[in-house]
Order: sequence, then structure tokens, then C-alpha cells
Amino acid sequence: MINFYNIDILLFAIFSLALFIQIIFIWGVFARLSFYKAKVDKRIEKPVSVVITSRDDYYNLKRYLPQILTQDYPEYEVILVNDHSSDETDDLLKILSKQYEHLKVVNMSHSVSFYPGKKFPLSIGIKSAKNDILLLTDADCMANSKNWIRNMQQGFDNETQIILGYGPYQPKKGLLNTLIRFYSYFTALQYISFALAKMPYMGVGRNLAYRKSLFYKNNGFISHYKVASGDDDLFVNETATPKNVKVCIHPDSFTYSEPKTTFSQWIAQKRRHLSAGKLYKKKHQFLLSLYPLSLLVFYGLFIWQMISGFLFYYILGMLAFRLVSFYIIQKTAMNKLKEKKLFLISPILELFIFLLNSILVVVNTLFKRSKWK
Repeated sequence: MINFYNIDILLFAIFSLALFIQIIFIWGVFARLSFYKAKVDKRIEKPVSVVITSRDDYYNLKRYLPQILTQDYPEYEVILVNDHSSDETDDLLKILSKQYEHLKVVNMSHSVSFYPGKKFPLSIGIKSAKNDILLLTDADCMANSKNWIRNMQQGFDNETQIILGYGPYQPKKGLLNTLIRFYSYFTALQYISFALAKMPYMGVGRNLAYRKSLFYKNNGFISHYKVASGDDDLFVNETATPKNVKVCIHPDSFTYSEPKTTFSQWIAQKRRHLSAGKLYKKKHQFLLSLYPLSLLVFYGLFIWQMISGFLFYYILGMLAFRLVSFYIIQKTAMNKLKEKKLFLISPILELFIFLLNSILVVVNTLFKRSKWK
């Protein structure tokens, strides 16, 4: 005969373990971003090469590239790799090249055929850069200020080889935009917090800086060239160490991107991003799966415990403890990353994105994508 009391005790123990894991992440990892204070030498201004790859991005380049070309910084160049564009990009770049001497355009011919994704054009752009410090962003990204370059390069010293920046999406109306912005925010919360905990595992190509010498030392993207995505996170995952990474979260260093306008476009983008995760180092895969797994177990067992009524008030108290901890850390972190409008519904959004990730991981095992746009 089944002893339901013992089953309830076992489920309560699992529920408690899931909560314990959640609290470790909230206070032991995510709190590092919440309480982070940068220490950099603002007097240092090193030569920088900004590298951007573009394919059929005429309207984005027309709108955002002048903001990159007019940065308040003494010595920098902009490398724009025009990857087989069939729109009016060529004409625009010819005009801008005449206006800005520090713009260097690299046109890739249609005869070039290599591995899928943007790694090959990005490699061409890096090879064309004359400076050791590389600052990467995308054609649809808007620098949040004229001090973007200045802020992103300040953390480099003799030991630092990678700077992780923040690349949020532009706020607009609608549920989709809310989901996109929270997804981007929570991804940043994770990779920045882990980096501050001396466990860096990724960065985002919308706002990422590293040394050209590090790129060559790692043989570029050669180890994962056949994977369409991962020009940013896989490279950082391979080359980052506890000592060679810093973060930059000054608001002037943010780059805002155009969000997708349909759910299908966004889902396709998320599938592409998630496809690189299986190539992360095993320890990073474990840590990144532990938090969402414990979250789903926690809420799943919470619902079960509410139905069964076992230790009802204890369960409610544990949920309240988890939510209060979560809100405390999220409030400070969201203030730092300028996403405080997402604060009140953040627990719901968090649960949704991890449920979505679980579904997309399964989908990615059945269907593959190879295009970078």
C-alpha cells in the first residue's frame, strides 16, 4: 500500500532543495551585479577598432552608423564588412566613406563561399582592423551615447582581454517587446553576474570588446566555424578566464537594438542563439541548466503542494521568501541596467522564458538552422 505521507515528505524535501538552489543563485550569483561598483581608470584612452558586419541593412546603417562614426573619442576606426548586400548599402557606404575618413569598408564579393553564419565576414573585419582593441556591435544597434567607445575600452589593462557590455532592445509597446526586453535583460543578468563571480561563460556580439591578439591566439572561430551562431558567446566561452574578463554596465556604454516585430522572427532568433549552448564547456552547461531546472521544479511542486495541502503555510512562506529575495535583487539589477519597468511582472516573465527555452531546446534537436539572418 502506498504511503502518501512519505511521498509528501519526499516531495517537500525536493521542493526545499529547489528553493535552496534558487537562493544560492539569487544571493550568491545575481547579487554580484546588483551590488557591483566599477573601478576603472577614466584617463586611459586606447586606440580602438569598431567592427560591424552587415547584410542588406541599408535602413539600419543609414540610421545608426553615423552615431558610431561621430563618437566623442580621439583615436578609433570603424570597419564595416558589407556581406553580399543586394540593397542600397553599397551606395550609402560610398557616401559615408567620403564624409568620414575613419570608416573603412570591406566589400565581400558574391563569389566568396565559406561556412554559414557571420563568422567569416567578422573574421575578415577583424583581420582588417589596425588596432588591438576590437569593439563589436551590429548594424541595427544604436550607441546610447557619444561616450560608448570611451566607456567600453576603459576596463582594458595588462591582464584584461575581454570586456562584456550590455545590449538591450529598444522599448516599444506590446507583449512581444516586453518578452524580448526581459529575455535580453535576464541573459545579461546571468552572464554579467557569472563574470563578476569569476566564472565568465559568454558575451553578446551587440556590445562586446576583446583584443585582436586574443582572437589570433585562439585561431579565431576555427573550432566552431561550422556552427552558424556563436561568434560571440562561443568565442568568449573558449577564451575567458577568471582573470581576463571585466564588465561594463555604465548606461553610456549600452547599445540598443531594434527588436523583432513578430513572434516567429523572435523565436527563430532565439533558436539560433540557443543552438550554440550545447558547445559550451560542460561546467557552464551544468550551471546554466541548474537554475532553470530548479525553478521549474520549485513552481511545479508548489502547485502540487497547494493542491495536496501538505504543510500549506510552510509552502506559502517559502514561496514568499523566494519572491522577496528575487524582487530585492531584481530591483537593484534592473535599476543598473535601466529596465525597471519590467520589475513588477519579472517573476512571471522569468518563468515564461525558461519554459520557452525548454521547448526551443527540444525543437533545436529536431530541426536545424544555418542562416545568420
